[in-house]
Amino acid sequence: MATLPPKSMHQGPLQITEPSPRRGRNDLRRNLVGLSRDELKTALAEAGLEPFRARQIWQWIYWHGVADFDAMTNIAKRARERLAELFVVARPEIVTEQRSVDGTRKWLLRFPDGNEAETVNIPEEDRGSVCVSSQVGCTLTCTFCHTGTQPLVRNLTPDEIVGQFMVARDSYGEWPTPTADATRMLSNIVMMGMGEPLYNFDNVVAALRIVMDDQGIALSRRRITLSTSGVVPMIPRIGEALDVNLAVSLHAVSDDVRDALVPINRKWPIAELLRACADYPGARNSRRITFEYAMLKGINDSDADARELVRILTPIHAKVNLIPFNPWPGAPYECSSNNRIHRFAEIVNDGGLSAPVRTPRGRDIAAACGQLKSESVRGRREKVAL
Repeated sequence: MATLPPKSMHQGPLQITEPSPRRGRNDLRRNLVGLSRDELKTALAEAGLEPFRARQIWQWIYWHGVADFDAMTNIAKRARERLAELFVVARPEIVTEQRSVDGTRKWLLRFPDGNEAETVNIPEEDRGSVCVSSQVGCTLTCTFCHTGTQPLVRNLTPDEIVGQFMVARDSYGEWPTPTADATRMLSNIVMMGMGEPLYNFDNVVAALRIVMDDQGIALSRRRITLSTSGVVPMIPRIGEALDVNLAVSLHAVSDDVRDALVPINRKWPIAELLRACADYPGARNSRRITFEYAMLKGINDSDADARELVRILTPIHAKVNLIPFNPWPGAPYECSSNNRIHRFAEIVNDGGLSAPVRTPRGRDIAAACGQLKSESVRGRREKVAL
C-alpha cells in the first residue's frame, strides 16, 4: 500500500489509489476466509489433510491475520505446500482508501467478480466502529439514502463480509487480536453499510458468527450492532441466531411520512415494526434498541414529531440516535438547522428517552451515514435471490 505523508503535510482528505495485488482470473483455489469451523474441517479432509489442522489455521487467519501459509509455522511444511496448492486466504481488493480530516477512513473494495462496495471506520479516542456492507447496492430505495439510488446488484458472501473487517484491521495494523477491549482501535462492528442485512440473512449470520468466535477476531455480541430498515419477519430470527444489538432505521413517526422515506414501511408499517422490536431479546434486558432518525428539514423535525416519537417509543426499552442529514449529489432533502435539531433532542430527552445528536463524520470523503455508494451495476439477465 502507498506510504502516507506525515499528518502535518495534508490538511484536506487523503485518497490512496494504489490497489493491493489481485488474484488471477484463472486462480481456482478456494478461499478459506468465510468458512465455518465445520466447513473448514470438511475442506481440509477433502484435500487429504488432517481435520485437526482446522483449529490451527483458524487461529492463524482470524487471530494473527496471516494470509501466507508459509507463515503458519506450527504446520508441517508438506501440509503448508498442500494448502497453498488448493487454497488461499484472501481479502477483498482495495481500490481506494480515503482518510478524512476527522480521522474517518473509507475503503472502496472490489470483489473477485469485479463488483464493489464501501466500508468505513469511524474512530474515537478509545475505540472504533467499522461500518460493514452486506450487499452491493440496495433494494429498498429509501429516498434520503445515497445507497438507495443504486439498484441491488447482489448479496455479499460471508468471506466478503468478514473480509471488510479484516481489511480495516490490516490498515490499522491491529493483528494479532488484542486481548483486552480497551486496547482495540477497531472495537465495534455496525452492519450499517450498503444494503439491508436482513435481506442477506444467512450470509450475515455466518459472517458474524466467525467474527464472534473467541479463537479469532473475538468480538462480543454486545459490540456488534445490526441495523435494519424494518424487515419485520426477520427481526426475531436475528435475535435467535445472534442476539446482537439491534438498530432500526425509523426516521418518521407516521406511516404517511415513513412510506415516502422508507418504502418498506408500506409492507410492514410502524405499528408492526414496533411490536417486533418490543419482542426482541435486547428489549427485555439491559440493552436498548437504537432507533435511527435522520433530521430532514420540514419533513420530520417538528415539535409535534418529537412528542409523538416519545409516545410511540416509551413502551420499548429504546434510545434514539438523531442523525443530521448528510447531503449527497441530487439529494431531495436538506438537513434541519442546528437549532431545530437541538430543540427536537430536548423534547425527546425531556420525555425520558436518551436522544444524542450524532456528530457527522467523514462528510468530506462521502463516508457519513447515508452517503455510501459504488458504481457496480447488475447485468440485465442477472437475478438476486433474497
